Amino acid sequence: MAEVDPQPDRFRDLMVDDEPGFEEVLTCVFGVQRHEARTYLTLLDQPGSTVAELATTLDRDRSNVNRSLSTLREKGLATRERRLLDGGGHVYQYTATPLDDARELMHNTLDEWAAYVHERIDEFGLDP
Repeated sequence: MAEVDPQPDRFRDLMVDDEPGFEEVLTCVFGVQRHEARTYLTLLDQPGSTVAELATTLDRDRSNVNRSLSTLREKGLATRERRLLDGGGHVYQYTATPLDDARELMHNTLDEWAAYVHERIDEFGLDP
């Protein structure tokens, strides 16, 4: 599983929001930026997209989209496949991790974070 580090301040933001949306939960749990969450959601709707196609859809610079995709791949939220072009060369196509798998990743990440916090709580008062 990808290494994740949920940030407590983001959890506070979720707790004060009456009904946080999927994008807010995604940014909190995986520590990604909103534009990275939007990239993930776009990939869900448009699997097999290239950087150029995503840049057009998201109205963002290709280099920024590339960085977002790198982050999503590091977090286990996207995959990349190389497609050979008829005229020679290749292009990379990106696909979002299926929503059910992303949900499972979120649950696992929160479980790991909660276990870490429980360990810290159990250690309180043990140091002389």
